[in-house]
Amino acid sequence: MADIGIGLVGGGYMGKAHAVALSAVAAVFGTELRPRLEVIAAGSAQSAERYRAAYGFARAAADWQDLIADPKVQAVVIASPQSTHRAIAEAAFAAGKPVFCEKPLGASLEDARAMVAAAEASGLPNMIGFNYVRTPATQFVRQLLAEGAIGTVTWFRAEHTEDFLADPSEPATWRTSGRATGCMGDLAPHPINLTLALMGDVAELSARIETVHANRPGPGGPVAVTNDDHAQMMLRFASGVMGHLYISRTATGRKMGYAYEIHGTKGAIRFDQEDQNAVHLYRADGPQATRGFARILTGPAHPDYGAFCQGPGHGTGYQDQIIIEARDFLQAIATGQPVWPTFRDGLAVAQIIETAFLSAADGRWHPVPKP
Repeated sequence: MADIGIGLVGGGYMGKAHAVALSAVAAVFGTELRPRLEVIAAGSAQSAERYRAAYGFARAAADWQDLIADPKVQAVVIASPQSTHRAIAEAAFAAGKPVFCEKPLGASLEDARAMVAAAEASGLPNMIGFNYVRTPATQFVRQLLAEGAIGTVTWFRAEHTEDFLADPSEPATWRTSGRATGCMGDLAPHPINLTLALMGDVAELSARIETVHANRPGPGGPVAVTNDDHAQMMLRFASGVMGHLYISRTATGRKMGYAYEIHGTKGAIRFDQEDQNAVHLYRADGPQATRGFARILTGPAHPDYGAFCQGPGHGTGYQDQIIIEARDFLQAIATGQPVWPTFRDGLAVAQIIETAFLSAADGRWHPVPKP
């Protein structure tokens, strides 16, 4: 097992998750490459030093440029604000270092296109972080669909609903200002990535994007909310199947409503991330009197579960999704072969988001260009 030096940009919520995952991945999966936590950079030298001490990195960098330049850093993980993603990724590729970038790929479609161009010109491994699609349950659903377990798919619905801004008395923050940090920039990339993974390309869409609470309390009085709280899209897939997507940060009562429902000619599938270790499967066979949705608890027979636990029904959690991502990134580096989802897959998500804003602006159906 060979070591590989990792540089991590960003030490907050996702930075911590990636630091923990990189520390655990070799033990969990026995990866060919064992991450060595070399350098961490953050918004300031002081923050970087605090994260270094907390997470076990060898050195704190004064800034991300210092991290990229360090010869002991052989691969880069970006977990900083999305407005910084493009510059960091372009510099890392120019320095010959593979990159894992948290979603969304960039702060705009232009950023995403530039990052894909830099990644593909470099020929280096690149991945984007869509962790929820990696649960053993959703990996199992992808297998079921590939096997035709529910026949020909006839309809699809997905949502990503949370309630962290459902209360109008919640004060204005960085989340309530700027398109990139609105619901479409923050939450929507996850269910859109899921939709593409399960259903394939979207041919056209019609979207509505709205702000639920126009103002929020601020230090000197009400502050205007300048981005979106929720959105919905009607979809027509390249396969011809209809679909629907709803995203909200004001869905009262929902904490992690990353959920979907798929209808087919021979059955149906339901999943909800708030019960992430269960898949509900309906098979249209046998006597009508005994038909119904079966609740299948994930276990070692499902993808990646057995690396964490040998007991069926005991469950995996959020951090385990990040460890699976780390395994995939290391595999891409070790083999030199792309591992899904790459930066180009992140661009496909950005293209749908851009198309949704165009549709919301003129109220029309819009074709989704190829990324």
